[in-house]
Amino acid sequence: MRALVGLIPVMVMAAVALPATAAPDGAAVFQRCAACHTKTGAGVPGAYPPLGADFRALATKPAGRRYLALAVLRGLSGPITVEGKPYRGVMPAQVLDDAAVAAVLNHIGTQVAKTGPKFTPYSDREVAAHRDSGASLSAADVARLHSGAGGK
Repeated sequence: MRALVGLIPVMVMAAVALPATAAPDGAAVFQRCAACHTKTGAGVPGAYPPLGADFRALATKPAGRRYLALAVLRGLSGPITVEGKPYRGVMPAQVLDDAAVAAVLNHIGTQVAKTGPKFTPYSDREVAAHRDSGASLSAADVARLHSGAGGK
């Protein structure tokens, strides 16, 4: 028993000394997005929409914030109009946890989309709430949310 008592402080110190899990790197996660939307977020005309003023405008409204999170979480399929141009492609859902989704949306809102209204960062909790609210939506359902969320 005495030997065990002596180990308790060592075990507590070992638990305290463990490094905390690092927050996801939004720039690293964005490399997935850049494959289609390009490193600068300019997109590819007719194929992949730009991640600029439309992104920032959507991020100012609750419905737009939900749409942006669900676009990453559930994907998109079907027509949307971005900056006055139609896009009819497919964006696959990304298999990411809430922290990684928040990190990539925050990276886009602060480092990629540099025009438009001020960007308010996402939290993991906000993304989790959007994930729950959109669990039954298809990628086509999410695409239809774009115009109702204020996308142009």
